[in-house]
Amino acid sequence: MSDVLQSIRGMSDVLPDETPAWQAIEQVLKQTMQAYGYRELRIPIVERTELFKRSIGEVTDIVEKEMYTFSDRNDESLTLRPEATAGVVRAGISNGLLHNQKQKIWTTGPMFRYEKPQKGRYRQFHQFDVEALGYEGPDIDAEMIMMSARIWQILGLDHLSLQINSLGTPESRVAYKDKLLEYFSAHEDQLDEDSKQRLHRNPMRILDTKNPAMADLVAAAPQITDYLDDESKEHFSKLCSYLDAAGIAYEVNPRLVRGLDYYSRTVFEWLTDQLGAQGAVCSGGRYDGLVEQMGGKSTPAIGWAIGLERLVALCQQLDTVPALERPHVYLVLSGDAAAAAGFGLAERLRNEIPGLCVEMNCGGGSFKSQFKRADKSGADLALVIGDDEVENGTVAVKPLRGGEEQQVVSQDDIAGVVRAALV
Repeated sequence: MSDVLQSIRGMSDVLPDETPAWQAIEQVLKQTMQAYGYRELRIPIVERTELFKRSIGEVTDIVEKEMYTFSDRNDESLTLRPEATAGVVRAGISNGLLHNQKQKIWTTGPMFRYEKPQKGRYRQFHQFDVEALGYEGPDIDAEMIMMSARIWQILGLDHLSLQINSLGTPESRVAYKDKLLEYFSAHEDQLDEDSKQRLHRNPMRILDTKNPAMADLVAAAPQITDYLDDESKEHFSKLCSYLDAAGIAYEVNPRLVRGLDYYSRTVFEWLTDQLGAQGAVCSGGRYDGLVEQMGGKSTPAIGWAIGLERLVALCQQLDTVPALERPHVYLVLSGDAAAAAGFGLAERLRNEIPGLCVEMNCGGGSFKSQFKRADKSGADLALVIGDDEVENGTVAVKPLRGGEEQQVVSQDDIAGVVRAALV
């Protein structure tokens, strides 16, 4: 047995060669949030277990099978967050953010679920989560969807498809659940074990099954759209009209119920056929009763989350990862005196040219090996200092991305030369 410690199954390292893609995509997400007036909220990774039982629902797969739950030294039950919405709502209530206020916020970070690891599904995964709290009308639903559509546009993902549905209010769902119970009870011999357990606790969860053997049975089940209350119908109709006006294509999928109990009215998913079985890249919906359910004042709300592993994989597969800024300048240095001069020069350049990225060659090496590193870094210019340059107070400027000739300039003039070369 090897003594080398390995990472936990389903919890992967993101290596330095992989992080630029993540950073570039995260930059697009954050800039989009700024463009729509959403602000960042940072929440803990660990919460009290009761938070997720009350918000997600005790009969969901997440709470029953997938949460990482443990007792701390005070014998209090804690859980690594399996999703972000519950923590956002808890933070809003406990910090007074929802008292006569509306909030448009986003958060991001790792989530944890004990699932069977496979491509696009991990036990530690990362989400980018967006929430709007205090907004009641379908206009915010439309903004949420349009905001996600803009992200796909910026990233060059033009093949994602949008599915939407309305779950109505909790009251309107009562009659629907009765019809589902009647229908599935009549076909109980065709249900798998998970569905049999859900039958009398929450038959709507059966619609969320991923078992292909039950596809025909689920397809023939009563549709929730036939049991919506009038207010939910109007809400959904207005949402559709806003999306039509914005030119956003969508499909109404009456089987779309989402996997969390707190959803009401609008639910939606952005899907891809490029990642195998894990087709959902972004999912969300309205949760108007959750804040009150968790002890706050009745507050309408809606949110969505992007699975970052899936989004990064999709952008890489389709070669649409945005270019991340690389070093502008790489310093090639020979000798101790050159290294000392190089450090001073690098700091002066960073001071005089705001935003300039300067990478120093650390660890020595021949000129040949250093130029290989400079080329691999992606820098536009190599600034070379050896014994002659130190003695003469000069710098050799070698363009790395074009056919221009190397030139030697005074260290006093180097900032102007670099600025002109990078325009």
